[in-house]
Amino acid sequence: MSLSTMHRKKVVIIGSGWGGLTSAYILQRNGYDVTVLEQGVQPGGCLQCFTRKGAKFETGMHFIGSADEGQTMHHMMRYLNIHDKIRLDRLDTDGYDTIAFGNERYKIPNGVEPFVEKLSQHFPKETDNLRKYWDIINSIAGASTLKSLTSEERDLSASTEYQLLSMDEVLDGLFKDETLKNVLAGSIPLYSAEQGKTPFSQHAFIMDFYNQSAFRTVGGSDQIATELIKNIQNIGGRVVTKAKAMTIDCDGPVAKGVITEDETYYPADYVISTPHPMRTLEMLRDASAIRPAFRNRIQSLKQTAATFAVYITFKENTVPYMNTNYYGYSGNTPWNCEHYTEENWPKGFLYMHMCHEDKPQYAKSAVVLSYMDMKDVEQWQNTTVEHRGEDYKVFKQRHAEKLLQTLQQHFPGIQQSIQAYYTSTPLTYLDYTGTQDGSMYGIAKDVTLGVAGRVPYRTKIKNLYLAGQNVNSHGILGVLVGTIVTCSEIVPPAVIYQQIKESNE
Repeated sequence: MSLSTMHRKKVVIIGSGWGGLTSAYILQRNGYDVTVLEQGVQPGGCLQCFTRKGAKFETGMHFIGSADEGQTMHHMMRYLNIHDKIRLDRLDTDGYDTIAFGNERYKIPNGVEPFVEKLSQHFPKETDNLRKYWDIINSIAGASTLKSLTSEERDLSASTEYQLLSMDEVLDGLFKDETLKNVLAGSIPLYSAEQGKTPFSQHAFIMDFYNQSAFRTVGGSDQIATELIKNIQNIGGRVVTKAKAMTIDCDGPVAKGVITEDETYYPADYVISTPHPMRTLEMLRDASAIRPAFRNRIQSLKQTAATFAVYITFKENTVPYMNTNYYGYSGNTPWNCEHYTEENWPKGFLYMHMCHEDKPQYAKSAVVLSYMDMKDVEQWQNTTVEHRGEDYKVFKQRHAEKLLQTLQQHFPGIQQSIQAYYTSTPLTYLDYTGTQDGSMYGIAKDVTLGVAGRVPYRTKIKNLYLAGQNVNSHGILGVLVGTIVTCSEIVPPAVIYQQIKESNE
């Protein structure tokens, strides 16, 4: 379905992350005249990478799931016309994730049966309950229109039910073994889950997504952004960098365009804003259609935890490449690691190698991530990158050395193989992504808030929509679902799903 080229409506999209670029491709493909505005020099959002002394580092999209033939991500990569341009390196099918409590290591394999079999070796009394666990996950994931590739309504009762039940509540109801419950929750840094708040449905979608297959992007996920931008431009769209959106221009309750920092005006029939909703509200200071109550509600929503990162380059051929994601914990639980003191930080970490070539034998670079609260760095919040002062450098070095010492406890001798390291804090993330409080995944999902805790994709301003990780969920899959929901306000959803199907025939 295409619109007449003589009557092409203009769409301006704020932000060139995964949500902005996928929205741009879908709408440009369907006959709209799309312009993406990116405030930075480098487009891509969390798909961006950076290089230090020849080593490349991911900033957000460290690995993807369900990318095998016939799986959800493969379908979408074909639809976006990037499937044959992106090289993927498979994570260990016998343990794409490794959960570590003290000296105990638990590998999480791909496939439901291997998953049940491997964990049953550790927890033989829980085999039947592990199968019940997967029955629930399959019922939740099966309700996804993206997985079924149909816009028709499916049985959403299971998904709705488990949106209202917290992750730990469901695990407590299914299992008796506390260690098993902690192992199943071991990857919660992927979505910054909180006890009593994070819905089980979020856990279910992520477990299903990576259980099917898991991969790293060879050479960096910035290639996904690069290829997607090429495809957008090839069909007539534009991605403009160094174009910071400052104002969403409204004529009463109707969005009419976007004004950038250099006072360029981009007229629009539709505006899609993908940054954190707080940033969108800042662009709508004079919009009377946005009521104070809504502004206050958005401002009051809690953000997910922020992070401190250490980016490591290794001495050549000293560290064997590790094709698993390693979650290490100082105690016997992954919960509440975001609540710490100066003395017991870090309570947990996520350690991953970068995949610089096909099937690497040795690692060239890696990242170690641990929770950090914005309050720890708020004294430098009004400073700028590279100009935060000596005390900030001392703060970062102290925390980096402490995190690397913790890594050394799990991987004896690893520090001797480190050639150099670099760091980032919640301030870094705030500066580069605009996410509130430097949070990793934006607004936190909270079952106790119900509908009041959700961010709508449709605003009270006509023709202004929201997309990105705060609308549906974060991550490559969650953002894609949000993209399709938002674009379905402009293009009929049946048309989009039919195009996805045709791209995979």
